[in-house]
Amino acid sequence: MGAVKFFGSRRTSRPSEELGDDELRARVESILATTIGTDGPAAPAPAPLSRERIVSWLEDSGFAYFIDSDGDVGGLWHGWLFYFLALGDHGEVLQVRGQWHRVMTIERLEEVLEVCNEWNAERIWPKTYVRVRDDGAVMVCADVTVDVEHGATDDQLDQLLQCGLTTGSLFFEHLDERYPDPLQEAS
Repeated sequence: MGAVKFFGSRRTSRPSEELGDDELRARVESILATTIGTDGPAAPAPAPLSRERIVSWLEDSGFAYFIDSDGDVGGLWHGWLFYFLALGDHGEVLQVRGQWHRVMTIERLEEVLEVCNEWNAERIWPKTYVRVRDDGAVMVCADVTVDVEHGATDDQLDQLLQCGLTTGSLFFEHLDERYPDPLQEAS
């Protein structure tokens, strides 16, 4: 019985013809040059995540922001508080963390946990959860957390920050629909 081929053979040389490092490198470079081209400007290299890059993105986007006493960068979007954090041992983890603008009572904890669990089961982003304060108030939060250990280009950073803001806002809008503000409805 002969050799079985699936979708044709990918091998361009016989096993006895081992390629040297230089020839292999030349073939890979040729394939890359054909596939992505060598004309035009080189793609920007990823840069490490930093608070300065986050602040620069906020300024370039025209967003108002603040830096709190801990050095964390935050801002309000449609009344929801968002923080932009560089976490991890080397600041290599980006987290866009939002907090819903209203507080739930402890009696509604189970109900709001179910809302968060349903959201998390149906969607990738944001991760939703609650925090119970010492006084029993329930805060509802959402975050998008991404490891950018190897850096990110400006376009990638833009996409990640926009993702955190957009998906967090979508979840908070969902909460606003599910739990209408009685003061808003009275007017």
